[in-house]
Amino acid sequence: MRAQFCGVRGSTPVAGPDFARVGGHTSCLALSGGDELPSLILDAGTGLQTLAPRFGTRSFTGTIVLTHLHWDHLQGLPFFPPADRTDAHVVLAQPAQGDPVTVLERAMSPPHFPIGPNGLRGTWEHRGLAAEKHSFGAFSVTTRDVVHKGGRTFGIRVEHGGSSLAYVPDALDANDDAILDLAYGVDVLVRGTPFTAEESERADAFGHGTVEHAVDIAREAGARRLILTHHAPTRTDAEVAHIAARSGAEVATEGLVIDV
Repeated sequence: MRAQFCGVRGSTPVAGPDFARVGGHTSCLALSGGDELPSLILDAGTGLQTLAPRFGTRSFTGTIVLTHLHWDHLQGLPFFPPADRTDAHVVLAQPAQGDPVTVLERAMSPPHFPIGPNGLRGTWEHRGLAAEKHSFGAFSVTTRDVVHKGGRTFGIRVEHGGSSLAYVPDALDANDDAILDLAYGVDVLVRGTPFTAEESERADAFGHGTVEHAVDIAREAGARRLILTHHAPTRTDAEVAHIAARSGAEVATEGLVIDV
């Protein structure tokens, strides 16, 4: 399984020389079986548009799973040309909390955006997911509820060809049971950590995690590799590098590709 980090920021995109190395696009992680084109995408933040060049003139056929419906996880949906064409075939899955199209329309429709979900071309199947195991092509996807803030939110575990990856971008540190369950024995844990322990009060207020807790829980879960993502939009490249050096953890950068 190959993973490409298309967007690694949280809350809002950022730009400028102080953010160029880590990258400024918001949450998106694309998964494929080896050298194949990605067919499973986790979250659709603005980073989704950076995946388009890999497809060239080809359309997207596969599944996009949203961990939740905050803007930084879905704003890339209408800006991914491979999925907005007549020959595209897309399953768009989100945590079940009512009719999925109606829920998505609350963020994506006039007057907030020129078109609604049904304005995208191609064949789109909208699914509301329960917290359980799902099959999307060759991928086994386990979704589990985590406590975030402002709507139902999932953490995700993906298994493919003997490899495993857990993706928990937005969740309070107080989600130990859920995170441990998702990350137990995984090859890679991708954890959202826009805050540090010194900022734990703000982390709790916004429903997010801290770097130090991610390191501890990755160790407890037996995850073989920890990658930190969902970097705060105010965190410069130098500050992200300092966090990596201080914690001993690996940090995600936009465009990073790993083999799981």
